[in-house]
Amino acid sequence: MSESPDSSTAPAVPAALPRNGAAERDWRLPFSMGITLLWLLLGILYLSWIEGWSQFLGQGAPSVGGFLEGAFAPLAFLWLVVGFFLQQKQLTENTATIQAQLVEMRRTAMHAETQARAISADELHSRQDTFTRVAELVAQQLGTITGYLISSFLPERQGPEGVERIGELWESLGKGDTGAFSRQIVALVYRDDTDPVDLFWGSEIRSRHSRRFIEVFERLLRHAERCDPDHLIADALRDGMHGRTYRFMLETRPGGAGSS
Repeated sequence: MSESPDSSTAPAVPAALPRNGAAERDWRLPFSMGITLLWLLLGILYLSWIEGWSQFLGQGAPSVGGFLEGAFAPLAFLWLVVGFFLQQKQLTENTATIQAQLVEMRRTAMHAETQARAISADELHSRQDTFTRVAELVAQQLGTITGYLISSFLPERQGPEGVERIGELWESLGKGDTGAFSRQIVALVYRDDTDPVDLFWGSEIRSRHSRRFIEVFERLLRHAERCDPDHLIADALRDGMHGRTYRFMLETRPGGAGSS
């Protein structure tokens, strides 16, 4: 199941600055327009009442140009300052928008990372469930291999008593006790009258069954390690009855001990 990022630890998204509406309009703009209209009105009144339009226009182009340049210079400076503040406000708004987008991108990345972890955990859990079902079948196979191995050893050593014991073990295996023969092997190894080398490698038949057991158990270990990064499943297999039988086989194998 996927997890969602903790809202208490998620960075706050800056509120977007207002852009439209009368309440959001910069006061400098209407103020500057009012000053501009007032300045133009005063200029018109000055020309109309004091200077006179005929006298003003009769001064020639250089004088008219000089007058207009002096008259509009304060307005030019005013709008230069207003434009600076308006541009600064626009930059502030753009910065806030970019910060909000960055925070949202980070939040999306955190959510994607959480989803990826959840998917990975679900996949690992699915692999472990599949391995558990496969391991049950392999345990049955290992139990059968050890049954064949003991069946070629115990009757030779214990006669009718050994034959009866083999029958009991096969019955236990048929009831689902896959470790029945491995427990018998462990018991035999720890007995003083049993040679482990003879038990596992004393005949061609037992050697073949021992090699087959080692091969199957090592494949099972490799699958366990792939679906369990902590190697808990593989360690449990090594410490089980089949795992102990596997170690005994490796320790007594002709040519030196080995491990997977």
